[in-house]
Amino acid sequence: MGEEKINNLKPGMENVNVTVRVLEATEAKVIQTKNGARTISEAIVGDDTGRVKLTLWGKLAGSIKEGMVVKIDNAWTTAYKGKVQLNAGSKSQISEVNDESFPQADQIPDTTPSAGEYRRPFRGGRRQGRGGRRPRFEEESGEEE
Repeated sequence: MGEEKINNLKPGMENVNVTVRVLEATEAKVIQTKNGARTISEAIVGDDTGRVKLTLWGKLAGSIKEGMVVKIDNAWTTAYKGKVQLNAGSKSQISEVNDESFPQADQIPDTTPSAGEYRRPFRGGRRQGRGGRRPRFEEESGEEE
């Protein structure tokens, strides 16, 4: 798949490849998720079309620093509070790029792609509608056999 631009990102995309400048980056930290403890770090990254929050999961956490230009392969997007977010994890690759022509931080627009009314698709696990009533089966006719 070719390179995406930040302003073209939409929630629910997979196999996303982008080249971005790191505008801000946090240190790795451990958080609790429904799947247990996970190591993450967060960053704001951008290109000549806009900026987006990037969450780095697992071994990638803390792997980028402010000012770097990086190529991220096989990332995916999610939505949080109406904004698109980029994610990179165990199947993603990040490599530093020496690109003098890439826009500097002050040349990156302060626009973030909107997630609009995106609803995350349900993925496996417990069935939707847990709780609730069991369906009642009415007798087909009022006659007894």
